[in-house]
Amino acid sequence: MTHVTETPAAAVNLADLGDTVANAGTHAIRFSSAIVLGWIGAMKFTAYEAGAIEGLVASSPLTSWLYSVFSLQGASNLIGSAEIAIALLLVVGAKFPKVALLGALGALATFFVTASFLFTAPVSEPSLGGFPALSVVPGQFLLKDIVLLAAALFLSGDALRRIARN
Repeated sequence: MTHVTETPAAAVNLADLGDTVANAGTHAIRFSSAIVLGWIGAMKFTAYEAGAIEGLVASSPLTSWLYSVFSLQGASNLIGSAEIAIALLLVVGAKFPKVALLGALGALATFFVTASFLFTAPVSEPSLGGFPALSVVPGQFLLKDIVLLAAALFLSGDALRRIARN
């Protein structure tokens, strides 16, 4: 004999609310990631930002080669162009799942590289005893990229689910 239990209405309403909030959260992650990438990407076209990222880019084996191919501003412009393109893909991806996947993978690559700067740039604060005490810049500044990397991973999975449904 099987026992069928009914789900209380309150639990169903809570589940519906959870789905609504999760859906809103997905859109918030998508558009906030696009804003971060677009805004920071646009800043890369300024001499100020090109100079500000020089130490990070030069310290990484993943990006240091850029300065042997491009000028300081040219490398910054290239990075900025990629970031803006990824931001646009994320926005358009709200409607088109395959575009969403391209944007999410681009964001994943971008934030993987920037999070890797935590291991290649001088990020600890010597006056506080060194690691694990992080300097404000670049240490604490780069720490947020771990969350952005996780957001890009989530968006990749969301895009794959959407593609599978279509």
